[in-house]
Amino acid sequence: MIDHFQVLATFPYSTEAQITKSKLEAEGITVMLLDEKTVDSDPLISQAIGGVKLLVSDDDFENAVKIYNEIRAYETNDDGEPMHCPSCNAAQVLIAPLERKNLFYMLFPFFERTNYICNACKTVFK
Repeated sequence: MIDHFQVLATFPYSTEAQITKSKLEAEGITVMLLDEKTVDSDPLISQAIGGVKLLVSDDDFENAVKIYNEIRAYETNDDGEPMHCPSCNAAQVLIAPLERKNLFYMLFPFFERTNYICNACKTVFK
């Protein structure tokens, strides 16, 4: 059954995934959660297993991406204002995935500097 699904997003906790799942289901999209019960039974292993995965049917994936991009929470600055992309000025900025360039950052990822990525133009910036 999982063969016909794609991962739309991952969440550290199941409550966030449930909210997004409910919105997508209300729009008529076929959705499934993976590793939800595992994370609920022991939240400390969420990062180790990659969090709760929100799976969307292959047929509904493009529509689900559009809806998810409208409802997702974007990054704000210290004043609570939306961050803007330096390239396209869009206010759809997310934290970029960690690069973990060397062994030190693999062992201690919290020392790696936070980079941001624009969801509109995919520009990575600091």
